[in-house]
Amino acid sequence: MASFVLRRFISMVITLWLIVTVTFFLMHTIPGSPFQRDGRESNETVIQNLMAHYHLDQPLGVQYVLYLKSLVGLDLGPSISHYPDTVNNMIARGFPVSFQLGMAALLFAIVSGIALGTVAALRHNKIIDYAAMVFAVIGIAVPNFIVATVLIKYVAVEWKLFPVASWGTWKHIVLPALALATGPLALIARMTRANMIEVLNQDYIETAKAKGLSPAVIVCKHALRNAVLPVVTLLGALLANVLTGSFVIEKIFAVPGMGKYFVDGINNRDYAVIMGTTVFYSALLVFLMFLVDVAYGIIDPRIKLHKREG
Repeated sequence: MASFVLRRFISMVITLWLIVTVTFFLMHTIPGSPFQRDGRESNETVIQNLMAHYHLDQPLGVQYVLYLKSLVGLDLGPSISHYPDTVNNMIARGFPVSFQLGMAALLFAIVSGIALGTVAALRHNKIIDYAAMVFAVIGIAVPNFIVATVLIKYVAVEWKLFPVASWGTWKHIVLPALALATGPLALIARMTRANMIEVLNQDYIETAKAKGLSPAVIVCKHALRNAVLPVVTLLGALLANVLTGSFVIEKIFAVPGMGKYFVDGINNRDYAVIMGTTVFYSALLVFLMFLVDVAYGIIDPRIKLHKREG
């Protein structure tokens, strides 16, 4: 296990370094300057001083090395468009909100998706199965910002069931969480249904029935545990989809999370904010993928972690 953890740690470091490097150099290919926006004229001396202050007057290679040094010290630098605010402080304010929203959406997607997929499998080729799969196709095909627009128009504006454009109570989480959860929920439902249909036809399920076990025990204890294993492997990717998808949803619902800073950073060419949010989420998601690998081995005792030969 120790050698596995060490290999995974080295792999995470290399992956994160590649993400930082690619993002850094691609970001600097964006035309324009963070100090000249909206066609406004700026004093050339002021611009040169600002460039020197943020080390943007240095060669790109020097800027890259300086950024890596600050990154090792967990310093993501000062924001250009929100000076003297720092990226670390912006993440400290915004991430708890984004995390709360993302976890609510992911929890709803997992619970509802597994339940919907299980019911569809148990009622295979019946009306419930067909209705569930139609919903799953729509959920995958329709972008979450379209779902968000529909929810705002009908649920918030016309029916006035939940508030929008504000934050503070559980009611403000419901609509953006639903918009975020639609796609993952549909994907989980389809995968659970397919796996459950396959598992229910296995010999050990027939043996459990022959022993006189109740249908609830057979489904929950034997069938569902094996059917959800592929879903567990998707959790890292699903969380990535939820968190990055929340950037747009947060902007639509005026949620004061990371999405606000990220979108504003792109609009303002705020290099520090763009890099900081990208690095932070990349580190978080790479670490979560590692946890998913370990969890998969714990859930399925048949999976062993062996040292690679050679």
